[in-house]
Amino acid sequence: MKSEFQSEKECYVCGTTQNLHSHHIFSGYANRMLSEKYGMKVWLCGRHHNLSNDGVHFNNELDLELKQMAQRYFEENNGTREEFIQIFGRSYL
Repeated sequence: MKSEFQSEKECYVCGTTQNLHSHHIFSGYANRMLSEKYGMKVWLCGRHHNLSNDGVHFNNELDLELKQMAQRYFEENNGTREEFIQIFGRSYL
């Protein structure tokens, strides 16, 4: 998995190396493909992915935090906010 945010295979939230899932920061088929293209993915353990209320799929705060991190990275390394909005459909900042 290509990730602009991690070099090690460990949970982005808690650091465990057990029960890891690859998480696309932006959801929906088209946005998952864009997440792949731009390396906007992180490793998450099951608890922080989708196996508890702490998981990014249920925790709106964590979901927004990851989206904002990815957008900041994009704007610093790939293009403008307007370009981000054109590609991903909206701003999270």
